[in-house]
Amino acid sequence: MNYLSQIQDPEDLRALAPEALTAVVQELRDFIIHAVATKEGHLGASLGVVELTVALHYVFNTPQEPLIWDVGHQAYGHKILTGRRDLFESNRQWGGISGFPSREESVYDPFGVGHSSTGISAALGMALAALEKTEITHIVVVGDAAIASGMALEGLNHAGDTKANLLVILNDNQMGIDPAVGALKKHFNALSKASEKLQNKQESVYTNKLAYTNPLDQAYSLTHSDALENKSQNIFTALGFSYTGVVDGHDLDTLLAVLKTLKQQKGPRVLHIKTTKGKGLSQAETDQVGYHAPGKFNVITGERMVTPAKGPAKYQDVFGASILELAYEFPEIMAITPAMPTGSSLKYMMEIFPERALDVGIAEQHAVTLAAGMAAAAKLPYCVIYSTFLQRAYDQLIHDVALQNLPVVFCIDRAGIVGQDGATHHGVFDLAFLLPIPNMVIAAPSDEGQLRNLLYTAAERFQKNPKNTGPMAIRYPRGAGVLNNWKKPFVSLPIGKGVVLKKGNKMAILSIGPIKHEITEALHIIDKDPLLETSITEAFGHFDMIFAKPLDHALLDLIKENYSQIVTLEDGVISGGFGASVAQYIGGTGQGNSLEKITHWGVPDAFIGHGKPEKLYKSLGLDAQSLALKLLTLIS
Repeated sequence: MNYLSQIQDPEDLRALAPEALTAVVQELRDFIIHAVATKEGHLGASLGVVELTVALHYVFNTPQEPLIWDVGHQAYGHKILTGRRDLFESNRQWGGISGFPSREESVYDPFGVGHSSTGISAALGMALAALEKTEITHIVVVGDAAIASGMALEGLNHAGDTKANLLVILNDNQMGIDPAVGALKKHFNALSKASEKLQNKQESVYTNKLAYTNPLDQAYSLTHSDALENKSQNIFTALGFSYTGVVDGHDLDTLLAVLKTLKQQKGPRVLHIKTTKGKGLSQAETDQVGYHAPGKFNVITGERMVTPAKGPAKYQDVFGASILELAYEFPEIMAITPAMPTGSSLKYMMEIFPERALDVGIAEQHAVTLAAGMAAAAKLPYCVIYSTFLQRAYDQLIHDVALQNLPVVFCIDRAGIVGQDGATHHGVFDLAFLLPIPNMVIAAPSDEGQLRNLLYTAAERFQKNPKNTGPMAIRYPRGAGVLNNWKKPFVSLPIGKGVVLKKGNKMAILSIGPIKHEITEALHIIDKDPLLETSITEAFGHFDMIFAKPLDHALLDLIKENYSQIVTLEDGVISGGFGASVAQYIGGTGQGNSLEKITHWGVPDAFIGHGKPEKLYKSLGLDAQSLALKLLTLIS
């Protein structure tokens, strides 16, 4: 019997007999594996919490009792059980459902997530707003990597001193995207070992198991043993929580019984469960990093359909290879990443120089100020961080780095439109929030060669004048570049100097970053159109500015004198971005010389959804074909 096909919402799940839930778990796990095998997405995290997902929706009255999934990588089972099973093939696709819980999508998603460690604060806020509703438990599921983040600890610190009816479920699998790091990981391991010892001392509980006709009765008895009601001091009890753990997160009967017991309790409490990321697919259990988001894979064998590397390398791999080369040449270089050693490719330097390349966990604020401390101690730290996550350390960037004019190099990965992760992960705000900060140098390479040379330029700049070198940001996109041969000798680039790619006589196109290639292709489309007059094709000039700050004032003065129109193009928000900075320098439209008009193209004043990057660029009118049409319309 296929139970999953009958479940349209958790009410249908709760109508099932407890004996049917094991089958539901297996069907749900199979559904997730088949869906991700063909459509891609986040696999390992969702497979690891299938039993927990079923148990939570079975025991608690969702959505009246709010359930928040911190980060949201693990919420696929939740989505499938809450009315989105038939829509799930559209997961992360253009026009489809989001890969993360979203308030706009379902009443079962009480809080939108995507960045880690927000769940405890959000759930606590809801609980404090509903203190009079004593029957409602507010639930948040948070991973062991995410709970080590400063924001999660701030939430725990506050919650433990309240009467909030809050249940924090610690999903301890020793993993984030990469393996978890830090002292809390060791603490959780110690709690697990202590729990195992206590459980071994309770053998009498297990010997009586034949006395129970209902397995849930047996599991209920286990929840009342010292092994689970652990009163010993730990970080949670010290913060004012009642603590239950450590429970096997794949033992459905015990989970159900423990959750029923905890449902009757009030106040802030923690349930600590142990799970295996990728549970149910042997390859995903073995290669937990690779199967976090494995792409397409063979649903029968589990083998990933990894296409042999052809053509250009990924920007992050160019970064990883280049920073390792530079580390050999410049002993002052250190590197930091907040929990992204594989995604950023800093892992290559970490393998060779483990004392100089550090993963600090999900701690962006700490990462930036740590880098500032290193810089204050005469080192040159490269802080390798995704654009969307650098937003979390804005105060540290201003107060601890820029204000003190310290030589921290921000290597901003995943800048621009990133694709199927959607609005929570697009790196479109960095230019706008970096530009107003004094002392910052901001560069955006248009290809892998420029990325490589900018990384070198930062090191050479520091070596020549370490005491007067301030911060520098280098932003680059996700995915493959454009060069088949990028590994060439390093060349130092002059700070604040752009490049003339094509001369024209009427319209100057100023691009920054890899969107340069869309304009180059757009101009090629225009050039080869046989119906266009030569005067039109020769009207366009193209300039790769490279630096958003400092701007190439000499080049801008030349453009202002020789062109009547300017178009700025960026893969970030228009408001306050590169184009706005150009316009501010030039002084507006129609002022002096031959300049008549400035037009800005980029990301509009709206949050951009999810879908393949090419689809998103086309929807924004930033693909080559759209740009060609827009240029011809504008010049006419």
